[in-house]
Amino acid sequence: MADAPIPAQADSPEARRYNRIRRWLGITDFADGLVFIIVLLATRWSDSLRDLAYRLGFQNYSLSLFMYVVLLLGLSKLLGIGLDYYGFRLERGFKLSNQKLGSWLWDETKGFLVSLVLGSIVMELLYLTIREWPQNWWLLAWALFMGLFILLAQLAPVVLFPIFYKFEPLEDEDLRRRLVMLGQRAGTHVRGVYRWRLSEKSKKANAALTGLGNTRRIILADTLLDNYTADEIEAVLAHELGHHVHRHILKSILVQAGITFVGFWAANWTLHYAVDHHMFEELSDFANLPLLALVSVVLSFLLMPALNAYSRFNERQADRYAFESISSIDPFVSSMNKLADQNLAERTPSKWVEWFFHSHPSISRRLAAADSWSKSQSATPR
Repeated sequence: MADAPIPAQADSPEARRYNRIRRWLGITDFADGLVFIIVLLATRWSDSLRDLAYRLGFQNYSLSLFMYVVLLLGLSKLLGIGLDYYGFRLERGFKLSNQKLGSWLWDETKGFLVSLVLGSIVMELLYLTIREWPQNWWLLAWALFMGLFILLAQLAPVVLFPIFYKFEPLEDEDLRRRLVMLGQRAGTHVRGVYRWRLSEKSKKANAALTGLGNTRRIILADTLLDNYTADEIEAVLAHELGHHVHRHILKSILVQAGITFVGFWAANWTLHYAVDHHMFEELSDFANLPLLALVSVVLSFLLMPALNAYSRFNERQADRYAFESISSIDPFVSSMNKLADQNLAERTPSKWVEWFFHSHPSISRRLAAADSWSKSQSATPR
């Protein structure tokens, strides 16, 4: 007979307050960014920024485009730094962060520089395609974007993540072997298991299967390793491996390819409309960059409920794989309750909040699914 699961607990007032503030913080950040884009376009400030960029870039197109990206990202960061700081104070106030102000400022600086480097590369390639192939630029840009997207997914664990966090090989040989064998049963070759020193910045716990091909690796936060049993860690990782078994990464890439295809088509139509109505002189006028950003923001907003619903479907499949891969669901249930407590997650958000904002099913639904699966196994003759 399957073990009886631990029932989901009620949300604490602290957890509800923390998540409510975080939601409103995200909504405010989104609204600020949207207003910033609209103001740039409506007031023609984007044209003024372009003219300034040309002066700073010595009238060289590529250098001027880079300067425009610097100015645009710099202004955006200055306008959003107050909300970013409030988010930092929020984590500290709810005792979820160990990070000091100096460390946070350094992370913000590194984040800005990484965004500048990646953003500059993408924008230079984007406007190169617009200048050289004005009729079909969006098709070529779409293909380049997808190539960069896949490349970044592969390089992120070895290039981007170490910029912000420290990783070291897991010293617990028994646990490492156990997790590698779990990965082999799931049909994936794990290149390494790493201890993620998350506790230097956060008290939250997390784990992930990251990378593609030769960079495929398991990363386990030290906050998870130090507070969870080996069975609970295995249950958490079994869920992550469920994404591999159900090919969610490949499917997500295909979904992303479809969305970006529509996005680039919409961007092309919008740019032609803007040029035809004399908002910009030509397609390659990079003062139209905020207009491209507006198309992306609007499309992302409209698709968010559907994408979150798709993500929740994938998460339910990964949970089901975890149930089937571990000897008892008790470690899964206890790890979910521990993660909810440690991360101040909402176990029972309202239906509309879960529908619109959540990429994962609520803790209460995940535990109910575990309970249902356990009962079905108990009722099945063996």
